[in-house]
Amino acid sequence: MDRLLAGQPLRTDGRLIKTNLWKEAGVSRATMNRATVVMAEWDSRVIAAGGLSAREARVTHELEEVRRQLATQIRECTDLKRQLDAAATAIAALHHDNTLLRQAHAQHGSLTDLSQYRSEH
Repeated sequence: MDRLLAGQPLRTDGRLIKTNLWKEAGVSRATMNRATVVMAEWDSRVIAAGGLSAREARVTHELEEVRRQLATQIRECTDLKRQLDAAATAIAALHHDNTLLRQAHAQHGSLTDLSQYRSEH
């Protein structure tokens, strides 16, 4: 019982269930069921432990931390996608404006070569 509650099983996966208790104790299920005092102690200690062995509690805590990190990463990715979409929209609008300006300039304007006005160094 103590090994299971401490999260150090030798013969089972460490879950706090009665099947693991009798397997860890090396007795039959019938023998375990006849030990009513042991079963009552088991039930009270499992309830006191919150139904989790030390190992299960540690794994549960690690899993919760990984889930928090994942949620943070998902929020960051969502924010970056929104920024990317906004930037793409702005770029498309600027490209459209640039195209219209080039078309207007081609119809009404003339180009002057500025290289003749630049001083050569």
